[in-house]
Amino acid sequence: MNNPSQMDATLLSLLDQARQAAQNAYAPYSGFRVGAALRLTNGETVTGANVENVSYGLTLCAERSALVRAVSKFGPEIRIEAVAVANLNDAPSPPCGACRQVLAEFILPDAPVIFPADDGARTLFFRELLPLAFEMKAK
Repeated sequence: MNNPSQMDATLLSLLDQARQAAQNAYAPYSGFRVGAALRLTNGETVTGANVENVSYGLTLCAERSALVRAVSKFGPEIRIEAVAVANLNDAPSPPCGACRQVLAEFILPDAPVIFPADDGARTLFFRELLPLAFEMKAK
């Protein structure tokens, strides 16, 4: 995705897929339905939706839901080259801190992340969203 117009088209397509995924969210407690779409370096796109639980701490965010699907389908070697997040409430909602840290295991630092903001959709590079990600060297 080196071409800027190709990146814009990809991000808009991802945003649309994230909105569609939000339709499947399970959010009976908050009513905040979120979807995420991940574009992988292998050319595949994987979506996910948030799944709430009466014990809020057990809720699974859309971004992590999509990531779990991606790893389950393509294996732990996957890499993410772009992310889109959307919700059905038109509220600002960048990925939460937990999702940022989990995505950090699999995402390219320069991957664009598009999400709802006060002034419409906003796009940042992942390294801007989580500049000091926790890292541990594998043994």
